[in-house]
Order: sequence, then C-alpha cells, then structure tokens
Amino acid sequence: MTTQHLSPLTMLLSRHTRRREFIALARGAAAWPLAARAQQAGKIWRIGMLDTASRELNSVNMGVFLEKLREYGYVEGKNLIIDYRSAGGRNERLPELVSQLIGLNPDVIVLRGTPEALAVKNATSTIPVVMSAVVDPVGIGVAASLSRPDGNMTGMSSVVSDLEAKRVGILKELVPGMKRMANLGDFRNSAVQSAWEEVQIAARSLMIDAVRFDVRRAADVSRAFNVAVSEKIDAVQVQVDGTSRPNRQLIIDLAAMHKLPAMYSAKEFVADGGLIAYATSYVDLYRRAASFVDKIFKGAKPSELPIELPTKFELVLNLKSAKTI
Repeated sequence: MTTQHLSPLTMLLSRHTRRREFIALARGAAAWPLAARAQQAGKIWRIGMLDTASRELNSVNMGVFLEKLREYGYVEGKNLIIDYRSAGGRNERLPELVSQLIGLNPDVIVLRGTPEALAVKNATSTIPVVMSAVVDPVGIGVAASLSRPDGNMTGMSSVVSDLEAKRVGILKELVPGMKRMANLGDFRNSAVQSAWEEVQIAARSLMIDAVRFDVRRAADVSRAFNVAVSEKIDAVQVQVDGTSRPNRQLIIDLAAMHKLPAMYSAKEFVADGGLIAYATSYVDLYRRAASFVDKIFKGAKPSELPIELPTKFELVLNLKSAKTI
C-alpha cells in the first residue's frame, strides 16, 4: 500500500507516534464531534424575517425557503422559529419593525427590499443578515463589494442591469402600436428610481413617451390608473416593491378593468391574473438564500460570503388575461 492511500490514522502510526501521544490525540479527536453535537443539541434557531409583503402574500417564496431549510435540518416548529415582519409599503414603520426583530435576539435576519436593507443596516452591524433579494447592495452601501461584503450582510442581489430594457422591448412587441407608456412604482425606493432611469433610456430608443406614476398607497394606485386612461397611456410597466406587492391584486384588477396591457417585474403578479412578467426567479433567490442561512448557522461570517447574482429569469404570459385584453 502506498502512502497516498493511507488513512490519516495509519499515517500517524507509520510515523512512529508514541503510544501515549497517539491515545491522547485519538481521545481528543473523538471528543470533538461529540462536543459539537452536545453544543447544538436542543438548539432552537431563530430567524427574523423582514419582507416587502406579508407572509401570506409571500407564501410561494416562503414555501421554497422553508423546504430548503428542512433539507439542511431546520424545521419550523421544531428547531426553528421564524419571526416575520412586513411594513406593507408603510416605510415609516421599518425602524420599529427592525427594533422588534432585534429585540427577539435572532441568529440571523433575512430581508428583502432596498428600504428594508437600509433600515437593518442602520440598526445593527453585528447580527448576521442574509438578503433574499436586494437590487444593488453595493450601490446602496450595505456591502463593500459583491465578492467580499466586509460587513454583516450577504446573500442575493436581485437584478441585473438590462432587465428594464428587455421588459420595455417585450412590451413593445406585445403592443406594437405603443406610443405612450407608464412606469408604476414607489419612488421612495432608490431601486425603483434606478429602474425608471433605465426605462426612460429604453423607451427613448423605441420612440416611446414614458411617464412615471409614483404610488405609495392603494389610493395612489387607483388614481394612477385613472390618469393612465385619461392621458391615453397604451401600456403600463409595474415595478416590484413594498407598495406594489401588497397591492398587487388591486393593480391587476385595475389593469384588467381598463384593458391596459401591463408588464410586471415578478412572476407572482401573473400567477394572480396579471398579463405578463419578465423577471428574476424570486423562488430561486429564496432557495439560494436558505443556503446562506445554513452556512451562517454553521459558523460562516457574512463578510466572507460573496453576494450572488440571479442566474434564472422567467418570461411568463397569462393566456386568459391576454384573451381578455
């Protein structure tokens, strides 16, 4: 038998380790996994979640997130507690909600959304944070770089730069005669503002007049669609944010009522009756976020876990809605 095939134990013996030293070493090695198991035995892990939508509205993503955690051995109701919070577009509540979560002493905070990320960043630099979906972590200042975040936040960035241009292009193909379009979103969110800048560039290249609708509550959504009709808007592009997600059914219903073709930034809108979406697969982001949680539970530091980019995108069309429009 050659040395390269020797087990570590055999190699130790072959190097003439003294019997007493070897026994002491073996006992210590055997004790390590036992000690580790003893340390984790009975451990109840706690995740504080801060999302842009309620747990009910976020059920599909949460289902995938919890399923992946179960594969790693964390089961809600057994050895895992989830404390879930959402401001539902009321950003002024974010500091209070973050304070509540920190007060529950979570092992990790999992969050989605730019305002949510900034609120957590302002409140703690010590609790590990996993982003399930944040548009530009480096640009908003919650991470030093994608490859080495250097702070207490890591996880998933949710958007690549040319998504908005592709959405405008697809909407133009869907509505060939489109001359005027609206971009609907909560412009308190810097990610929505950045998206709007890309929408304008793409629209100009296609000779389309683009206007923006800044919506921050349900009443704003209703007013926006009334304006869209009165100003003869041909189609609407809807951003995904802390206002549009809680009000997604209202947005979908108003678009259908006014027969306005609408392009959405998340598949969940189409699943609930919206016309079309070209978007990052948020299900995939939540699934991958669970792996970050597992690594942190096992001792990894967020500062040393590179932030990952989306790799899956979805083009989804609701045929029933298409026929209605």
